[in-house]
Amino acid sequence: MGSVAVVSMHTSPLVQPGTGDSGGMNVYVRELSASLAQAGVDVRVYVRRWADHLPERVPVEPGFEVVHVPAGPADLAKEDLPAVVDEFTEGVAADLAVSPVEALHANYWLSAVSAHDLKHRLDLPLVATFHTLARVKAEAGDLEPLAREAAEAMVIGCCDAICASNPVEADQLVQLYGASPDRIELVPSGVDHAFFSPGDRAGARAALSLDDRPTLLFVGRIQPLKGLTVAVEALARLQDRRSRLVVVGGPSGTEGPAEMARVLDRIEQLGLTDRVTFVAPQPHHMLSTWYRAADVVVVPSRSESFGLVALEAAACGIPVVASAVGGLRTLVDSGVTGTLVEDRDPAAWAGAIDAILSEPEKAAWMGAAAAEESRRYSWSTTAARLRRLYADLAVRTPVACA
Repeated sequence: MGSVAVVSMHTSPLVQPGTGDSGGMNVYVRELSASLAQAGVDVRVYVRRWADHLPERVPVEPGFEVVHVPAGPADLAKEDLPAVVDEFTEGVAADLAVSPVEALHANYWLSAVSAHDLKHRLDLPLVATFHTLARVKAEAGDLEPLAREAAEAMVIGCCDAICASNPVEADQLVQLYGASPDRIELVPSGVDHAFFSPGDRAGARAALSLDDRPTLLFVGRIQPLKGLTVAVEALARLQDRRSRLVVVGGPSGTEGPAEMARVLDRIEQLGLTDRVTFVAPQPHHMLSTWYRAADVVVVPSRSESFGLVALEAAACGIPVVASAVGGLRTLVDSGVTGTLVEDRDPAAWAGAIDAILSEPEKAAWMGAAAAEESRRYSWSTTAARLRRLYADLAVRTPVACA
């Protein structure tokens, strides 16, 4: 397989995760593109130009380039992006006319709509990774526009391959969208073990100027979906009143500022001001130090297609307490590498966290088991699977729209 166009319209692999709408998908696109390039695939990532000063092309490393495509005002809000999908598609098509590729790989529904158009214009196989699905989010109470649901259903019906990160997501694609099982490929995300690996907790805390209090860590964007309020409520119920919560991340999306205000209000009402610390979004490789400084990493998301934070924490040897939803069910072996909590009752979360904090030996072997389990996930393995998939699709007849 020689070349692929990775379409990532709304988020760039060059943007720091945790800022704005950037998160695990940025990491996915960046790490996967780099690994594909190292495996000999020429990767061109197309993103919408999100700032006026950006150059048209950014060589990231040999075989991996980011192309900024003008489409609407640079500062256009994510919610307004559907209106400029056609303009973005025209820009990508113009570039591909000059420098053709052998396959398209779309990330997120907006990119999938664009890449679906390009598939038919250029007669190219289309691979899609949706990252989140509107109908899955709706089941958790996070409603998306009906236009998104319809767009996802249309593209899923025409994809040559759909990447699911785990069997849970694969089942959701079949049950909620009628996806053809023989076109679903299990392609989990990876983790960079050179950065994310077990280390000395005392050294990590010294580097971060943290004292030796029991520490819970939340990493992610602050928005209702991510459930930070559950972590705050659980903190208030922990047996050890010295315990603290460190939050690494910032408000995200239209609901982010209001969610941040709600979290701060609740912290004050519960008398937790001196037990919760907020840290600005960090460069991705720096997160490993924050993970190593924690006793427990909490992931209270209402839905999660994969759960990269849980995997990175596990790779650093830290037990994870997570919601029993989506990909988290496959990443956390409850009772072995951490604990899955079946509901959003803060008392249940506090009980799960207390059980780990109160038994250091149990926490240690959980962390060791988590690190060992994480070895199953690597970006090089993910890239190898996709490289084979692209090559297979290049010699097949593309799927026609239903």
